[in-house]
Amino acid sequence: MNGLPLIALVTGSLAITALCRRMGASAPLVLVLAGIAASFVPMMPDFRIEPDVMLPLVLTPLLYSTALESSYLGFRANLRPIFLLAVGLVIFTVGAVGLVTHWLMPGLGIASALVLGAVVAPPDAVAAVAVGRRLGLPRRMMTILAGEGLLNDATALTLFRVAVAGAGTATGISLQGAAEMFLLASVGGAAIGLAVAWLVHRIRLLLHDPLIESAFGLVVPFTVYLAAEEARVSSLLAVAVAGLYLGHQAPRSGFATRLQDDAVWRASDTVLESVVFTLIGLQLTSVVREVGTVGPQLLVGLAVMATAMLARVVWAFPAAYLPRMIPAVRRRDPYPSWRVPTVIAWVGMRGAMSLAAAFAIPDAVPGRAKLIFLAFFVTVGTLLLHGLTLPWLIRLLGVRGVETREDILAEAQAQYAAGAAAVARLEELAGDGSAEPRSVEKLRRLVQMRTNSSWERLGRDASEIGEGPSATYRRLRREMVAAERDTFIQFRNDGLIDDEVLRRVLHELDLEEALLSRADL
Repeated sequence: MNGLPLIALVTGSLAITALCRRMGASAPLVLVLAGIAASFVPMMPDFRIEPDVMLPLVLTPLLYSTALESSYLGFRANLRPIFLLAVGLVIFTVGAVGLVTHWLMPGLGIASALVLGAVVAPPDAVAAVAVGRRLGLPRRMMTILAGEGLLNDATALTLFRVAVAGAGTATGISLQGAAEMFLLASVGGAAIGLAVAWLVHRIRLLLHDPLIESAFGLVVPFTVYLAAEEARVSSLLAVAVAGLYLGHQAPRSGFATRLQDDAVWRASDTVLESVVFTLIGLQLTSVVREVGTVGPQLLVGLAVMATAMLARVVWAFPAAYLPRMIPAVRRRDPYPSWRVPTVIAWVGMRGAMSLAAAFAIPDAVPGRAKLIFLAFFVTVGTLLLHGLTLPWLIRLLGVRGVETREDILAEAQAQYAAGAAAVARLEELAGDGSAEPRSVEKLRRLVQMRTNSSWERLGRDASEIGEGPSATYRRLRREMVAAERDTFIQFRNDGLIDDEVLRRVLHELDLEEALLSRADL
């Protein structure tokens, strides 16, 4: 295949994503539908998902980027619900899907049925988190869903390898052997991810070069993945742990490194996510061609999809309420509203991980073509069903993240303490009289303005019309920056300044505008 189809895939996916963002539509859902439609186009190239490419080059950086943005403290504070979903639910789903599949298709064998269970067990956090962020789900729920997404792929892939090992042997594999494989892969993956991340963080602190630090950070997920693969442990868990650690340490990096890292990973995420969901839809014709007769598999596919969905519903409510029957747990974490587990129970969209694992099923596994078709059916079916109904359910139940006065007060107190520390340091530096008084006073006013911004939000009612002094300042200053930018561009166009000067002053204006826009994000 030449490069033109790949260029068309990337640019077409990005164009659809841009249109969805402008219209407020769910990009993953539209991209899958577009991929399905495109798969019927005559002479369409075979965009087959290759696990050797998809796992290390696409899913690994997506997982790493998600881990970077996740909160280690939030993850640690929600270990119980995250592990119940990412480990307990995955194991429960593998067993449920495996038993139903073996009952409906006994010729496959129980090991092959469990392989399918491991393939379709992990929901795709990318689509769910995107919908939740767009609709404003509560922060804790987003933390739990993101944490589940970091670990469930690793859990499912480890169970997948255990099931494949059992399906590829005449005697299968014992329960003790499966538990040992799972434990070794999990502990080993976490250890490698933490070790590599610790070393990378120490090296980056010594570089003092934002460009090299960012470039060095780009190779981290691939290095961790390959190291874990060589050690034959959970590579995805290693990547997730490395991303969590480095994301937690990111505030110790320089500002330029953080700005560059944020821009690079956001752009790469947009490209990879767009392509991934389009690729899912494009698999339709090749999967149907490989399985041959589709009719007999459709009812099995519906049953497997219903089992995977029902397993999550059955698991979500006991996982939310049973641990809180222990008084010590209940005191720390009171019972949630029934609406919370209801939404979590319905966040069951499968994604590229399931298809990548399906195509990685060895030929020696009985019924491979049927397993791939069933995995595709569940993936596309849950994406369409949950993608269409999840926003409606969230709005119907009114599960929204509302910033409370306590949240605003905590931010205002932190801003006040930071401002006080900044002014104290300013007074210390200006104490010898060497600093120009007007510059010192200007800096004092700047700190005061930033401190006042949070207190203004606290003192104003949410329904009050109008804007506070700080908001007025930001709005007016943004208009002034836009006027300055236009003037500099005109001077460049008239040949009065060159592009190097323009780039330097625009960089300064861009940084100021980014600071002004911080409170509006």
